[in-house]
Amino acid sequence: MNTLSTAQTLAAGVWQSGLGQVIGGLVLVAVLIAAVWLGFRVRDRESRTPKPDEQPHRPETDRLPGEMSEYRRPAEMPQSDGEHRLMPYQLKESGTETSPDPPSEEKRKWGGISSGGFGSGGTGHGD
Repeated sequence: MNTLSTAQTLAAGVWQSGLGQVIGGLVLVAVLIAAVWLGFRVRDRESRTPKPDEQPHRPETDRLPGEMSEYRRPAEMPQSDGEHRLMPYQLKESGTETSPDPPSEEKRKWGGISSGGFGSGGTGHGD
């Protein structure tokens, strides 16, 4: 008792013979060719790349554009009266503030154990 119709039997025969895979491959190749062609069209509509003499140049100074040099120090923590707690909106925006004076040599050096970097060959325990 065969429940497949003639169209289904024909389709199954075409797929089993490999003709379906060939047609599927041709459709896939056609889609890829169309995508490459569309990419070329989109690229042609874009503006051209600037020539080397049209490129922006760095300023004459040795500093990077927008670079800023300043000294920072920890901001003072506001104190409460002990009865009321401080709310977040009463704190300053940042934990540091600008300072006109550079930090002293003692504050700039870290006094902890010198552990070295990863792969530096040291033991990492202050030797």
